[in-house]
Amino acid sequence: MIITILGKQDASAYWELRLQALQLHPEAFGTSYEQAIQTENPIKQSEDRLTSDHSITFGAFVNEKLIGIITILFTTADKMKHKAELVGMYVEKEYRHQGIGKQLILKAIQTARRKGSIEQINLTVVSSNVSAVHLYKSIGFEVYGVEKSALKFNGKYFDEDLMVIFL
Repeated sequence: MIITILGKQDASAYWELRLQALQLHPEAFGTSYEQAIQTENPIKQSEDRLTSDHSITFGAFVNEKLIGIITILFTTADKMKHKAELVGMYVEKEYRHQGIGKQLILKAIQTARRKGSIEQINLTVVSSNVSAVHLYKSIGFEVYGVEKSALKFNGKYFDEDLMVIFL
């Protein structure tokens, strides 16, 4: 397995994996699958996302197939430049419980540390996603709050744990 920064050339594979994540786990993401497929030019949008100056997206590859993704967003507001946020974490089902998600997260944390100005990384995770919460805690993230009814899907509300790790 190889973990690397995704670029413009990975836009199509990234888009397909993102759609899979939204379709199979609609309760875990703020964007719905239905909303995503209405995107006018999804590959161009993915290219823009993967080449942004304010984020880095990492991909895990097995036999040249993209099977996992995570993005770290860097805040640009002067008073919040010390913070970053992890978003869009996903690993294909057949590759879970093999440490791939953990390696993606650690790569993002390592990159934030190298940046020098990042002091903390925040993330949100659906509270009922016990395995994800456990994974984040095993790396050192701590819950500092819960947003009740943070997401609503098919008439059902989902709480989100607000988590942070201090570097």
